[in-house]
Amino acid sequence: MPLQLDYLTRSHESRRRDLLLLTLLFGLLFLQLLGHFPLVDPDEARYAEIPREMLERGDLITPLLNYVKYFEKPVLLYWLNAISFYLFGISEFSARLVCALSGLGTVLFSYHLGRELFGRRTGLLGALVLGGCTGFLIQARINITDIPLTFTMTVALGSYILAARDADHPRPGYYYLFYLFAALAVLAKGLIGMVLPGAVIFWHIVLTRRWRILKEMRLGTGLLLFLAVAAPWFVLVCQRNPEFFQFFFIHEHFERFLTKVHRRYQPFWYFIPILFGFMIPWSFFIPTALRNFWRNRALPGGEARLYLALWAIIIFAFFSKSNSKLPAYILPVYPALAILIAGVFDRAFNGDFRPLRRPALAFGWLLVLLGCAALLYPLVAHRPLVGPIGGLVIGSIFILQGAVALAAVKRGDPRQLFVGLLAGSILLFLTAPHIVFPLFVERKSYREPGQIVKKLAEPDAVLVSQGLRQGLSYYAERRCVIFDGPGEIEFGSKIGDQSAWFLNRDGFRTLWNGPKPVYAMLLRDYLDELSGGSAIKPRILWQSSKHYLVTNR
Repeated sequence: MPLQLDYLTRSHESRRRDLLLLTLLFGLLFLQLLGHFPLVDPDEARYAEIPREMLERGDLITPLLNYVKYFEKPVLLYWLNAISFYLFGISEFSARLVCALSGLGTVLFSYHLGRELFGRRTGLLGALVLGGCTGFLIQARINITDIPLTFTMTVALGSYILAARDADHPRPGYYYLFYLFAALAVLAKGLIGMVLPGAVIFWHIVLTRRWRILKEMRLGTGLLLFLAVAAPWFVLVCQRNPEFFQFFFIHEHFERFLTKVHRRYQPFWYFIPILFGFMIPWSFFIPTALRNFWRNRALPGGEARLYLALWAIIIFAFFSKSNSKLPAYILPVYPALAILIAGVFDRAFNGDFRPLRRPALAFGWLLVLLGCAALLYPLVAHRPLVGPIGGLVIGSIFILQGAVALAAVKRGDPRQLFVGLLAGSILLFLTAPHIVFPLFVERKSYREPGQIVKKLAEPDAVLVSQGLRQGLSYYAERRCVIFDGPGEIEFGSKIGDQSAWFLNRDGFRTLWNGPKPVYAMLLRDYLDELSGGSAIKPRILWQSSKHYLVTNR
């Protein structure tokens, strides 16, 4: 739905109409072709397989992955995906639906937050900035726990400042909304759902010296609400699984943050290029948006801008300090930065284009250079990741977007700049995944071999995987025997007698040469070893650049 330029600049417009337009625009973007691509290993398939097994077993308390206990994450995404599976059937669409709706909900609440804090125009621009982040759009359509966490934490942090912003008239309803969504954030991803909002609120109170907020926050009844929502599942899962407490709270929180046990160590500055790349085209305006937030805290709206800056900086610094890093971890900073960036454009709409000029000029020339590089890349790279058509499409979008930005700078037109960046970002989102994502599907998806096994394998057949492949279990809808190491289910593999399900190579060879039909997902370099050392030669059913699916029948 095209956005008229004058519609963006209006200070007053119906809230209902704004929400309807945002829902239509981003609803289409978040939901279009949601089930087109297969689930990608390991994350998407893992967070689909666990709720599938929950429904199969009728147990919504103890998470299992490949039918062994898996306690790395809390239960919120599992429950929501199980509901989606129950209502719409097991599919890629229903596996991603919850996260897509969480992304849409984050955009809509960001509009509400920005409008309440700074007025209608900033709220609308903030929602468009967030929804127009190509990185946010793409990640919000992936089945991962960080998207529900981002939504719940955004509502929690936003509700607090909406409750506390008017020192003379606190709004207790928003305080209770804060406690509710902080509890849901804990169920989404653990203690950070409580620790990070607590840190942001603590520093907001300290820096503004508004100690009275502690009396206004309804701490007693609020904590009761928080515990009533967050605690029951943790109590039940600990009762049924005594080993849960040590693994989840000690290993998955303190050891993950303080040590390199998860082998995801990256340098402190790791998230700087991640944020820059994933928030394109708006990332060039982040320094401008953050500048002077402390100096101007006493001006109208200054305390709210201070709070949003604390929100972004504290969460970003926390994950930068952590010894376990993945790109999606910093998603909760995007809404705060989007509203701050919207404030810069809002001021430009009032006539002050100067803060936008330099970042827009730098960004425009960078896009032109990136576009030229994208055009040349398939022609000069030894093994290009995209073909000439893909390079032409992506390169043309970059060049066009850069040219629009440069023309807007020359004219001093903030509306043309904003709409050009937004339109280019949405166009890139609509095209780039279809060019790039098939490469990940070929390397990281097991839909085709899983469906082959589901179609051909009899009930007495054994499915085997060399290493854990979550998507194989999901698409075959049966348990895998694992050999050559249990991978991330090592903890669960040690609970109970799992000897028949976790084998070494000798054990697999014995199974292969035995009486049962075996379907095995093998690495390519192991196939020759199996062929040379077994009485039964493998028959290839499927192959990729890294794997073979073979059978002994």
